[in-house]
Amino acid sequence: MFHALIMAGGSGTRLWPLSRKLMPKQALALLGDRTMFQVTVERLASIIPIERVHVVTNAQMAEIFQLQLPGLPEENFVIEPSAKDSGPAAALGIARILRIDPDATIAILSADHHIGNVDGFLRTLNLAHQVAQRGYIVTLGITPTSPSTGFGYIKRGSELDGFPPRADGLRVFEAKGFAEKPSADIARAYIAGGAHSWNAGMFILRGEVGWAEFERQQGPMAASIQAAVNEFGAPGYPAALAKAWAEAPRKSIDFAIMEGARKIAVIPVDIQWSDIGNWATLLEVLSADDNGNVVVGDHLGRDTENSLVRSDNNRLIVTIGVNNLIIVDTPDALLIAPVDRVHEVREIVERLKAEGRTDLL
Repeated sequence: MFHALIMAGGSGTRLWPLSRKLMPKQALALLGDRTMFQVTVERLASIIPIERVHVVTNAQMAEIFQLQLPGLPEENFVIEPSAKDSGPAAALGIARILRIDPDATIAILSADHHIGNVDGFLRTLNLAHQVAQRGYIVTLGITPTSPSTGFGYIKRGSELDGFPPRADGLRVFEAKGFAEKPSADIARAYIAGGAHSWNAGMFILRGEVGWAEFERQQGPMAASIQAAVNEFGAPGYPAALAKAWAEAPRKSIDFAIMEGARKIAVIPVDIQWSDIGNWATLLEVLSADDNGNVVVGDHLGRDTENSLVRSDNNRLIVTIGVNNLIIVDTPDALLIAPVDRVHEVREIVERLKAEGRTDLL
């Protein structure tokens, strides 16, 4: 059966001051009245019912997510003892799903992605499920809209036999390798060449294929996680998992298995995808008014253009002669930054950590 493994352990520091340690971006309603986590699970409903959705997160966030989606079975939450990047998290999730369904095919997805073309996304997942039955790990390659240096890239090779081009435009290629976040010159060359897609970190695989790659490439980690999962439901599980986690390396799933996997396929897609990485990205995704402004809350503007103004403080925000600004007002912090410098929010969060201002994190 088709299962989803939702990775929901990120902190979302680039969306501070709204996103906090106790309420990161995937738990927030940034794009409407539903949280990003709720939207992620609900858009899968027609092909992956909620009882086959599994969520890797920490214990604190699991409680929040259970309140947001009470229909999600409690046993489907895979609790990681601490944040160790997506590699150990994926390994633990795959092992837990295989314990339930040894023949599972799994879509590994993130809880904080925006997808505008949901129908196209679901068609792609169904096609990826078919390709995965031939032993491939399938990745969705996002059609680049710019030579971004903020994403990794996937290079496609020849078209995969047995999957001819479809009427909806979907095509399947063998992947010829991953590239980490490139320099601007290399990114421009990728775009000009036309053979590269953005790596959005969405992978579809048969569980046994993914687990075999963990055993081959990350043997000690796979062995210790498997030993822990064998104890699931027994009194020894917490101690066994703590031991496995202490031994596990901090690695992304890309470094852990994807870059060295034996059979990778890529399906290039244009599904209006965004990772909502910072406030500028949110400004691009949300519907703007005639002046290019996105406003949430009470705002009165004059000569204000191309700005995001958000008030979560029940306070009127007035702007005069403002252009290309991000203004986010919360009860204990106010952010004002030019759109082209919002990437520096992460550095502000690090400075707050260094100064011990944990009440603001």
